[in-house]
Amino acid sequence: MKNSTKTFKYVDYLWNQEKADALGDDQVALFLYRSNILGADLRITNYGGGNTSCKTIEKDPLTNEDVEVMWVKGSGGDIGTLNRAGIAGLYTSRLRDLKNVYQGLHDEDRMVGLFNHCIYDLDSKAPSIDTPLHGLLPFAHIDHLHPDALIAVAAAENSEKVTKEIWGDTMGWVPWQKPGFDLGLQLEKCLEDNPGIRGIVLGSHGLFTWGDTSYESYINSLEVIEMASEFIEKKIKENDEVFGGQKVESLPAKERQEKAAQIMPILRGLCSSENGMIGHFSDTDVVLEYINSNDLERLAPMGTSCPDHFLRTKIQPLVLSLDKNEDLSDTDVIRSKLEPAFEAYRQEYVDYYNTCKKENSPGIRDANPVIIIYPGIGMFSFAKNKQTTRVANEFYTNAINVMRGAEAITSYTSLPRQEAFDIEYWLLEEAKLQRMPKEQPLSRKVAFVTGAGGGIGKAIADKLAAEGANVVLTDINEESLKEANATYKRDVSTYAICDVTNPDSIASAYNKACVEFGGVDIVVHSAGLAISKSLEDTTDKDWNILQSILVKGQFDLAKQSAAIMRKQGLGGNYIAIASKNGLVAGPNNVAYGTAKAAQQHMVRLLAAELGKDKIRVNTVNPDGVIVGSKIWEGAWAEGRAKANGITVEELPAFYAKRNLLNEIIRPEDIANGVFSLVGILDKSTGNIINVDGGMANAFVR
Repeated sequence: MKNSTKTFKYVDYLWNQEKADALGDDQVALFLYRSNILGADLRITNYGGGNTSCKTIEKDPLTNEDVEVMWVKGSGGDIGTLNRAGIAGLYTSRLRDLKNVYQGLHDEDRMVGLFNHCIYDLDSKAPSIDTPLHGLLPFAHIDHLHPDALIAVAAAENSEKVTKEIWGDTMGWVPWQKPGFDLGLQLEKCLEDNPGIRGIVLGSHGLFTWGDTSYESYINSLEVIEMASEFIEKKIKENDEVFGGQKVESLPAKERQEKAAQIMPILRGLCSSENGMIGHFSDTDVVLEYINSNDLERLAPMGTSCPDHFLRTKIQPLVLSLDKNEDLSDTDVIRSKLEPAFEAYRQEYVDYYNTCKKENSPGIRDANPVIIIYPGIGMFSFAKNKQTTRVANEFYTNAINVMRGAEAITSYTSLPRQEAFDIEYWLLEEAKLQRMPKEQPLSRKVAFVTGAGGGIGKAIADKLAAEGANVVLTDINEESLKEANATYKRDVSTYAICDVTNPDSIASAYNKACVEFGGVDIVVHSAGLAISKSLEDTTDKDWNILQSILVKGQFDLAKQSAAIMRKQGLGGNYIAIASKNGLVAGPNNVAYGTAKAAQQHMVRLLAAELGKDKIRVNTVNPDGVIVGSKIWEGAWAEGRAKANGITVEELPAFYAKRNLLNEIIRPEDIANGVFSLVGILDKSTGNIINVDGGMANAFVR
């Protein structure tokens, strides 16, 4: 019976019977629903980890006979977000017929190609290596998961004995085996030898559970995980000190964040010696308990056990020897302390590769660490994009939970280096990497945009994000920032309140960028306002606010961003959004035009000074951006209309007619100008790009 009041202590019970009933008897829909709620709990399985399946009876399109079809998560998918487009549908009987042609462990890669001969649904996602693990078992619904508690059991010394202690004869156990057809055969044999079991523990790997319905499979999975979790927590309570007790005491949370913001650009630069990287920081209680412990020195070099963990985290982390109270303000001193540790890590990885490689192994990959541990502060991760680095961080947190549980049960064991290498450099994994889409022009870049709550600034952020950058939206209006930030998918953006007239506010916003993404590569100063008045009507307040936001703000933004970019050692871009008015004299514009001219010349001065650091500084000059621009709201539009003897309503047409191309200029056009400077013109600095439809009196030369 379905029990809508089922409760668990160590996992989340998320089954909603009303939602399930709405799916009727659609077993595939119910399997997808189960998959999504299982994937929503990171204690059960992490992003991209595990796989699920169901079997249904369908009509064969050629014979019109009833046939059994298995629907299973396809290659590279994620059960938490799984939908019909992400699954493969295969004839179960054909999949089982592959036993007739399987030639042994050396034949695993060929078998993956043969899965295509078993396809029933022509719109299937490519079947994953785990497909036979589901197909060779007879159950209608199957879950293959990587719960922390189960991997702790699987990675514990004497894992088979522990399995028996927890579940008695109700669970099977299979020793470590690389995923593939042979592992499917091992699961099949385990079930034959132990009829009536409710699931199987895979040594150093994870869990298989099943049921006759989607709900029964779901409940079975949760109950098995709950039993393992209860067992582990009991063992932990019996143990005096987790991870051998605490060796280091954490700094207070605020100080940890400040230290992270200081050191992340340096770490990012060192991790980017081969490829640019995006960062992530974590200082949760789980992380701190581990990284501050006496056992860190022993456990960290052992590496992770579950393949899904180390494929994303590398075989082991880099542990920094810096004191938590280290003064991080002198970049050269800190870099000199860190560089030998990074060199040693890279060399150790090269040695690991050379020792374990085979004749047909893919070439060595980036030897830099993915996970970096700073005792007393937190855990950093660096990867090609924010999602990948966040997931790596989450996976290592899972690995910490596994080590914690395994140590409490007996002691933690990791995979032998050769086994780990064979997974990491598996030709099938390499093929998966090669199938990844080409990276976008601004991938691995972090862009910081002021005035991004709307108008030109938001359009610029949109363009940079669309071209692959992570974007940090800044503005003085938090509500507009929240609305703007909500338009992006997860792992693309963050926001920070930033008053560019206040250096401390700028520093706080940059710190947010460093902690969220690891640093800054592109800064676009788009924040501003416009005041159109005659000389006699222009007040000191008018003059000062324009100078403060446009000129002083640009100075402080550039000064602080240059310091971060120098820490990274990766170069960078600074773009000032100025105006045609900085080049062209006109009436009622003395304060605004002077400020814009100052912005333009400051760009030239900064370009001359920062070129040695590969930091390029350029200007984009808009003109007449009326439609969609915040600057044209209110008094400025009225002032320009008055200066030109027209009404506010006539401004768009007026400005379009006066340029050579007779074009209306929109925020998106300014964004394209910015992108051209940061994504295409990579050898341009001290330059001005006019985006004004062609104003002859604003030609630079």
